[in-house]
Amino acid sequence: MDFSRITVLCVGDVMLDRFVYGDMERISPEAPVPVLLLNRRTEMPGGAGNVASNVISLGGRAILIGLVGEDDAAVTLRDTLRIRAQVSEMLVATTRRPTICKTRFIAAHQQVVRADEESRLPLQTEEAELLCQAIDARLEEANVVILSDYGKGVCDSMVVRHLIGEARLRDIPVFVDPKTPDFRHYRGATCITPNAKELAAAAGMAVSDNASVEQAARRVMARAEADAILATRSEKGMMLVPSGGEAIAVPARAREVFDVSGAGDTVIATMALAVGSGMAFDQAMRVANAAAGVVVAKLGTATADIGEVIRELQAQDGPEEAPHLLTTVQAKRQIADWKAHGLTVGFTNGCFDIIHPGHVSLLAAARGACDRLIVALNDDASVRRLKGETRPVNMLASRAAVMAAIRSVDAVVAFSEDTPLEIIRELMPDVLVKGSDYRPEDVVGAAEVIAGGGKLVLADLRAGHSTTATIGRIQGA
Repeated sequence: MDFSRITVLCVGDVMLDRFVYGDMERISPEAPVPVLLLNRRTEMPGGAGNVASNVISLGGRAILIGLVGEDDAAVTLRDTLRIRAQVSEMLVATTRRPTICKTRFIAAHQQVVRADEESRLPLQTEEAELLCQAIDARLEEANVVILSDYGKGVCDSMVVRHLIGEARLRDIPVFVDPKTPDFRHYRGATCITPNAKELAAAAGMAVSDNASVEQAARRVMARAEADAILATRSEKGMMLVPSGGEAIAVPARAREVFDVSGAGDTVIATMALAVGSGMAFDQAMRVANAAAGVVVAKLGTATADIGEVIRELQAQDGPEEAPHLLTTVQAKRQIADWKAHGLTVGFTNGCFDIIHPGHVSLLAAARGACDRLIVALNDDASVRRLKGETRPVNMLASRAAVMAAIRSVDAVVAFSEDTPLEIIRELMPDVLVKGSDYRPEDVVGAAEVIAGGGKLVLADLRAGHSTTATIGRIQGA
């Protein structure tokens, strides 16, 4: 899957997405609102700008056309685009409105409030003419066009008619992310990609199941004279309804969702690139579904790179059930993802040959000390060296399957050495957990974790349980 030769012309409402992070330590004495101690902020292109970012993240090239004010936010937005080498911007400056800026204040991984800066002024004739001139200047370079309508003014009737008309004259497919419920506004588009709420509003009917989604899609598709409707349905996946064929639905793969911000941008960017590269609509939809699955597992306005999408496609083609035992490389990747979302990662280890209430109690205590817990199991040879030739009772695959099913455990790995020191060094958890029967100075890996900024937790053990005693009772019986 190579999109490096595909150029996407992205036209629409461009904005600056600003994320301001802080700690929420107290309630203001002036009003019942939290006080944030700000410590970090990030800025990135939003709206149609995020579509362009998705295009280049997936390996394509983007030309971005939109409207900005003559203000500091426009300078910042242009700076964020300048570092994206594969994006060429044709932003039209206007004195009639500010650059659209959305500022999200975040504390404890939660959005506290969002502040928007924008104008409700309709698009002015001279602004529309300048946008059409920019489209004419760059349309010949494009393999495919995306119209990203956020309802902020750029996608008025003059610009939309001009863009779709000129693109179709050149046989360039046009993908539309809609905002207005009247899809006749996008007449002649190749594919329109509403979410379930937008589709229901446009069709004037509920869309609760596959049959109603298809019925609604065909109703609005006829009005728009479009070739296809791709309905995105959050946890229910997607449905593609082509004008001359049967509807095709694909489910979303079960996953931990951190943030759905920008998922629609990812879908339309992926669809456009895939169709532009020659894929059929149904094949492109499956790639877009995988890309959406990647970005909802990230925090903030995110993008997916082509490697992540390929891995997600491979996972979708495999069994629905996640593997019980991760390789070290997979575990490192998972831990990096967790840490990127601000989550603390805990680690504990052992043979866990026959799981008993003492183990469950330890694992629950370990999980209580962190946001995500990874358990490292001694492999069979390691258990045999430590416990004798009659052990383990349960082989590694069985022990991993049982361990992965325990509620407190988020991931399972294995190690072949007599101690977990090497795998601790590889994974570098934030929290190392052992039973309270250990002294801190005797815990393998504690010094390394603490030196890396982590901590050691000695969890209380539930008395009266041991694997050796359980085996003894079985032999006695």
